[in-house]
Amino acid sequence: MCGRFAITVDASVIQHEFNLAPVNIAFSPRFNIAPTQSVPVITNDHPDQLVMYRWGLIPSWAKDISIGAKMINARAEGIEDKPAFRAAFKRRRCLVPVSGFYEWQAREGGKQPMFIRVKQEPLFAMAGLWEVWRDGEGRDMPTFTIITTSANSFMKSIHDRMPVILHPEDYATWLQADDVPAGILKGLLRPFEPDALTAYDVSKAVNRAGYDSPELIQPVA
Repeated sequence: MCGRFAITVDASVIQHEFNLAPVNIAFSPRFNIAPTQSVPVITNDHPDQLVMYRWGLIPSWAKDISIGAKMINARAEGIEDKPAFRAAFKRRRCLVPVSGFYEWQAREGGKQPMFIRVKQEPLFAMAGLWEVWRDGEGRDMPTFTIITTSANSFMKSIHDRMPVILHPEDYATWLQADDVPAGILKGLLRPFEPDALTAYDVSKAVNRAGYDSPELIQPVA
């Protein structure tokens, strides 16, 4: 799964790295992004823009906002058939730019948080889906979820799931506005190359969702 991540650059750097139009959103580096918080994403609705969406997908048919906290991830397996995700998988896909993500490894002394990133890459993109939910007062709330897949050989010792990390050459396919054959999209939802990842222990202070500091991504002994 993916329950926390970090974006260690501001919006202008994301704009440059993903060749986007000039950004008009305010976003500063974040080191402990948690579910229900708003972060920058790139959607297939406007693939040249950076927009702020709430993490935790709320389907358009949901009765209230609470379901979003339970839908921060979408399993790649069978995603095209699941009622909560099938429409978004077909028509509403997004990139989630990140610098790295956290996972907790089970050890004798308890769970140890680790920070995982792509080697020598300040930013990479995870595959996501998005929806717009309208509340009882007619206000629209755009939300997203991160797609996960089975762990590769590198991640298996840490967790049995991992977020889908897309290659830059696949961004355009994932962000196509027109219908894309499900087989092509499903082919992108695979574990990332294990040799391209690195991971290390970080402070257990990351367990506190309200705590956000650069120290959280620093290695600890």
